[in-house]
Amino acid sequence: MLPRDLPVGQLLDFAVRAEKLGFDELWVVEDLGYRGGIAQTAAVLGVTSRIHVGIGILPAAVRNVAFAAMEVATLEQLHPGRITVGLGHGMPGWMKQVDVWPASPLTLLREYTEALRDLLRGRTAAAGTYVRTADLTLEEIPDEVPPLLLGVRGPRSLELTGAVADGVILAEPAHPTYIADALRHLAAGAPAGGPAPQVVTYDVAAVAETDQAAWATVRPALAPIGEPDWRPHVAGLPFADDLAALRAASGSAQEFAARLPDEWVAELSLAGTSERVRAGIAARHRAGATSVVLTPTGPDRVAALDALATALEAPVGA
Repeated sequence: MLPRDLPVGQLLDFAVRAEKLGFDELWVVEDLGYRGGIAQTAAVLGVTSRIHVGIGILPAAVRNVAFAAMEVATLEQLHPGRITVGLGHGMPGWMKQVDVWPASPLTLLREYTEALRDLLRGRTAAAGTYVRTADLTLEEIPDEVPPLLLGVRGPRSLELTGAVADGVILAEPAHPTYIADALRHLAAGAPAGGPAPQVVTYDVAAVAETDQAAWATVRPALAPIGEPDWRPHVAGLPFADDLAALRAASGSAQEFAARLPDEWVAELSLAGTSERVRAGIAARHRAGATSVVLTPTGPDRVAALDALATALEAPVGA
């Protein structure tokens, strides 16, 4: 993952380095107040030649779907086969902050996903409650529609994903139990006989000479997981109730992170020696992940990227 707060002067070098190190994909994020997802994607594609770029995610309520389709079509035309587009509700607090949170987020996301795909195929989109593009068709469309994934958490949103999208983006932490649970909800909404979904998982990550050193690096990044929005991620873990109790007994998210037992940190991240992280990646693939995204942590994310590359199965080139 391209860190959202990476100094701008390091952004393109980070992307080039990720490609040289042998990573298959680089994912950009669009968090409110940081950098735009489409602009980052275009910049990264422009300085690389092989690496696939994922946008995770574009909040549906923010962009008119016709203009989003124009942007996506342009990226796909210029760099065919090299992008995956993630869509989602967006964080409710952020969407409310900019006054775009809809009365029915599920309805909007369904309409938006279906309309975006129709427009990218050169078709007109059906009018809905939120999405209306009249009789518009795009003059410039790509040869292929890139994969459209939904970055969602809740059961109803996951069922919607199974019905209308090519797959799902699961935010961190994405332990194998969470992946398996998400796949059950996807299957509940998917049409019979449809293709297997793409499953992209995020996890905070670090590789060090010892497990303890890597766990210390990722620990601060786990501060949010005690909050209510993250409950689906940990519900299937044997220490889920104890984790909730620890957050309730902690005065702040930072205190909560500092008090997390090492064995929990190991389950809630991809952190440790290169062998441990490699095994964690493999476990996520066995659970159904098709892409495992590592979010580098620590003060020097470029150096962290080099360390993470030692966990790749394929030979790494410098």
